[in-house]
Parts: sequence; C-alpha cells; structure tokens
Amino acid sequence: MLRRGIDVGHNAPVDAKKSLWAKLGAGLITGAADDDPSGIATYSQVGAAYGYATVWSLFLAMPLMIAIQTISARIGCATGRGIGSNMRLYYPRGVVYGLILSVVVANVINLAADIGAMGAALKLLIGGPAVLYATSFALASLALQVWVPFSRYSPILKLLTLSLFAYIATVFVIHVPWGDVLKDIVLPKAKFDAKYAVAIVAVLGTTISPYLFFWQAAQEVEEIRASSDRKALKRAPSQGLEAIRRIGIDTTIGMLFSNIVACFIILTAAVVLHAHGKTDIQSSSDAAQALRPIAGPFAFYLFAAGIVGTGLLAVPILAGSTAFAVAGAFDEPYGLEQKPSQAKLFYGVLMFASVAGIALNFTPIDPIKALYWSAVINGVAAVPSMVMIMKMSTNSKVMGAFTISTSLNVWGWLATAVMAAAAVVMFVTWGK
Repeated sequence: MLRRGIDVGHNAPVDAKKSLWAKLGAGLITGAADDDPSGIATYSQVGAAYGYATVWSLFLAMPLMIAIQTISARIGCATGRGIGSNMRLYYPRGVVYGLILSVVVANVINLAADIGAMGAALKLLIGGPAVLYATSFALASLALQVWVPFSRYSPILKLLTLSLFAYIATVFVIHVPWGDVLKDIVLPKAKFDAKYAVAIVAVLGTTISPYLFFWQAAQEVEEIRASSDRKALKRAPSQGLEAIRRIGIDTTIGMLFSNIVACFIILTAAVVLHAHGKTDIQSSSDAAQALRPIAGPFAFYLFAAGIVGTGLLAVPILAGSTAFAVAGAFDEPYGLEQKPSQAKLFYGVLMFASVAGIALNFTPIDPIKALYWSAVINGVAAVPSMVMIMKMSTNSKVMGAFTISTSLNVWGWLATAVMAAAAVVMFVTWGK
C-alpha cells in the first residue's frame, strides 16, 4: 500500500516494538547538547541582564527548533548521508566550503568555551587547577570518540542527557514568582535597543545552531550504519512511516527538554542574580559562583555540577559535528564506527577541533568571554545552512519519496525567516 508516496509494506523495522526510552536517540542527545556550558552562560547572561524579559524568545524558538531539527534528521535518515555530504552533491563547492569554514570557526570557539567552563566548574566544586581539569576532560572525550565505536558510545551520551535535570532541580530550591514570569513573557519589560536585540539573537543562536543540524543528521546516519535492521529510507521505503514517526517523537521530546531547561536557567539567573543587582555575568562558572551567597550552597553545587555534566555531553558533539561537516563536504569517509585509518580526514578534524579548543584556553584570548559572541555568530551563520537544508528537504532528487510535508516545510521556512530577521535586526541596531 502507498500513502503520500511512501511504501508502508509489512516489513516494519524493530523500532516499532521498542520502549520510548529505547526510541529516543539523536533527537534527545542533540537537544540536550544544545544546553552546553556555552549555552548555560548565554542563558545566564540574558537572565541576569534582563530578568524574565527574554523568556518569550524560547517559546518562539521551540517550534522552530523542532521543525529544523526534524528536517535535518529526515535528510540523514532518508539519504543515509550527512548534511555536509548532501550539500556537496547539490550546491557549488565554493559556497559549501565557505559555509563549512564558518561552522568550524564557531564550533572551535564553542569547544574552547565549553572545555574551559568545565574546568572552571570543577575547580569551584573541589578546588585545584582549572586548566588541568579542562585539558583532561577534553582529552578523555577525544579518546572515547576515537577508540570507542559509536554503537557503544551513543548510550553513554544518552545517559549524560540526564545531567540537565540539575537545572530543573535548581529552580525548585529557589523561589520563582510565577505570576511575574507569565506577565513578562506576554509583555517583556525591556528596553528595545541594540544590546537587547543582540541578546535575543544570542538566545536564538544558542538554541538554533548549525552544529545541531549537522550532528542530528549524522547520528541518524551512524545509527543506520550500526544497525542491521535500519537502512536509508530511499533504499528501504517500507521503513518510512515508522522512521518518520520515531524521528518526530525523538526530536520533539529532545527539543522540548532542551528549551524547558534553557527556560529554567534564565529563570534561575533572573530570580537570583537580576533581582539582586548582579547583571554582569561573563561565564557559566561566574553564574554558579554568584548563586552561592544568594541562593545557598545547594543551588550552587547543582548548577556547577550541571556544567560538568552537560560539557561531557556537548564537547564530543561539537567536535564530532565539525568532523562530520568537513569530511562530508570533501567527500571523504566519515563516521565514529570507522577506524581512524579508514577515515583519516574525519578523525584528523576531530583531533584538530579538540586540540584547538584546548589550546585556546592557554592563550591570552579568553574563550569564556568569547562564547556569548560565538552564539551570535551561530545565529547569523545558521541562515545559509537552513536555506540549503530546506531546499534539499523538498527536492525529490535528494529525498526520493520522503520529501517533507507542507506543514513541516512552512515551519522550516518560518524558522529560517526568523533567524534571518534576528540577524538583520542585530546589524541594523548595531551601535545605536
């Protein structure tokens, strides 16, 4: 039987028989990785600076994030190739290489900030040398990616998503005036100037980031390669409906989780920091340290421990998405199931990104302070990536019978338009 161009024969994949937790994978991991130490710092910064006045942007971003991440996952699942590989096939090489370069730069800055934040957070918890901790975290993460096959590493990443509950727990140990929160979501109390515009772009850039597109599509490809049951949908159309249903559930839950946690981080900063005049936060560890005298040691320990946990999840995803993007764009073998000797460029980029992230923490450049601006760069760089992704997702040459629906197409283009508008507003108001 055919429905909307998809063969729904009787050979349904085993996903249909799995529990909800077992079905969750790329979407949950990608969503949780979005709340990395860089993201925590950005959300803490805007919460401290503007109180509840930026929370509305997360409600705007949530359906848009679900849409673009679902589309990215569908591209990987349908084609059996990552975003970079598909871009190389259907767009001019110069455009693709330029876009990939911007992704690499943004990812390395994010990596440096995340690595440094993890070291600083552990120093807050137990004392000792932050740089040594940061280096150890990064090297351990790199070793796991190089030597542990993805099929065994993925469950570890999945468990690390639970570290985000630290930020949910933090909200319940402070007093949140929910009535004021609801009012400021509907009627934000903020001066609409250049700084506020940049803050909104930073929130959107942190929430909707290019590395997330590349990673979720790549993880779908990795799961196909690691499974004897799953195949690219263009080769196994009978798996289509169940795969699309799984991606929808996985991505929706992952992005809802991500945005709820982001909301709680902003609320924590607004209630504890903004309300007490602490409006200048430079990093996630600054936010954790500022919590201690106001909210007490328990809130401080939860917040700081969460930075370490989310960093352990985000660092391999940032490095991995960089490697997937570059190797795919240059048509080289890639994948964490491959041995280093089988995918030299992929693992070379993986190591370069990790080592560069470590090295930036030893230079006069402070990667922690740069993380806010890396979120803004991501917000701007996301637009051309999203345009290419949207055009591929509706192209039957790319997707076969699995082009996206009209409603998903509308939401995807709306997400692209919002990101473009946010970037334009930022540039127009710059310096005013």
